[in-house]
Amino acid sequence: MTIDALRLEVPDIVEESPVSLAELNQLLAQARAEKQAVALQQVLSLLLRCNRSAMTLLERQRALQSFSDEYRHYAKACQADTTPPALFVHLCSELAMGFKRLLLQILQGRQPSQAHLAWCLYMAQHFLGQCQLRHYQLYQEPPPGLWRDSHLLYWVGEQQNCLDEPIAAPFQPAPASTLRGLYQQMLLLALSNPFHLAEGECLVLFAALSPLAGLARLLPWDDEEGAEGPAIDLTESYPCLGPEQVIDGDHDTLRRFELGALLVALYEPAPLQSHQERAVLERVQQHWLGRQQRRHPRAEQASECRLVVGLVNIHAQLLEQRPLHAAAQMLDTSPGGARLLCDKEQAGQLAVGQLVLLLTASDTPTLALVRWRHLNSQGLHLGLRYLKGLPRPAWLRRAPSAQTHPGVLQSTPAPGNGWHHGLWLPNGQFVEGENVWLQLANANNQRTLPLPTINLSTSAVTRYPLQLA
Repeated sequence: MTIDALRLEVPDIVEESPVSLAELNQLLAQARAEKQAVALQQVLSLLLRCNRSAMTLLERQRALQSFSDEYRHYAKACQADTTPPALFVHLCSELAMGFKRLLLQILQGRQPSQAHLAWCLYMAQHFLGQCQLRHYQLYQEPPPGLWRDSHLLYWVGEQQNCLDEPIAAPFQPAPASTLRGLYQQMLLLALSNPFHLAEGECLVLFAALSPLAGLARLLPWDDEEGAEGPAIDLTESYPCLGPEQVIDGDHDTLRRFELGALLVALYEPAPLQSHQERAVLERVQQHWLGRQQRRHPRAEQASECRLVVGLVNIHAQLLEQRPLHAAAQMLDTSPGGARLLCDKEQAGQLAVGQLVLLLTASDTPTLALVRWRHLNSQGLHLGLRYLKGLPRPAWLRRAPSAQTHPGVLQSTPAPGNGWHHGLWLPNGQFVEGENVWLQLANANNQRTLPLPTINLSTSAVTRYPLQLA
């Protein structure tokens, strides 16, 4: 593998007359006056044309700088969206295409400056990273070509001594400031089980990794070294090799991802790190060394089932009020949970952290949490974590005659004659220590109790452990 054999994915040149820079900037300014969807479509159409037009190096660089300014504008407009528009994801992909083509033009020049080469490598990697991030936000796998090109960009930077050249890139969410840090930020995000993250947490994790990712190192391969850390083949179309995968690649393109310094830095004081960033980092770091979450053997299944989605609907189902159900197919099951396949249209209500009630041919419904999800051409894949115990409907009031709030009581037999109880409530409805009146189904009296410290919380619901006589 040499630079002469570099094969970056770029579109063919089909246009000989590119848009002039003055005309381009005028059209981009006019697009900003349109509604976001129309504006994105217009900007994307212009970028598609530029990427397929014959341009000099300077013309292409100036055009891409204008498109980068537009990207920052539309990225800010999309910040409030938990799921980025498809046009915005396509814009990230096309910007990466443009900078890869510019890189090829720079490499074909006589003596490119290291700073210029480092900047172009970084920009191409940045937009590949944004494409990856936005796919994970949509719970989709990035295209295989993304990782092939990302590895190649890292390899070129390594050969040209550009990995640690600092780049001032005013993007949000903030990327790492060097090509090494940015590439490793992408690797760490991919290793963090992104489909297990709640909506919005991908952006939080990406930002949290920015000051830390550059501390890791990709080391040359050594067959005799039994070091921990993922193995990476820079010629492959995925981030790293699986823990059980046979390592038979060329040693020149194999690397060991050494995480020691990064894992130490995680526990050092970080005053600029938010509480949410700290919590997400603590949760995902176990996956970086290949530790899997599944603790139970699974059995293949092919059976129909139904889901009752959300605490309010589960409450109604337990009262036999027949709320709407979501049809699903069970693909595999274990004592700890199940994997289901649902229709894509159900993605809006089945977020990671959502409480569901699983209805099967068995007479006993099973309470569960959505642990992860993934969208592909087959539909919406869901991973459920079973919550053992008997679910029962409950009502809470702040005063004996005040408005009722639905809850679900999860009761599990304890050793001996007692029971463990957990009360599930929507997030933010009550607070720890608040005195409430609790009433169960088929019970005429209410009991008053203070809500204890939460023992489990997700993006949608919270569980309070209760002691009931």
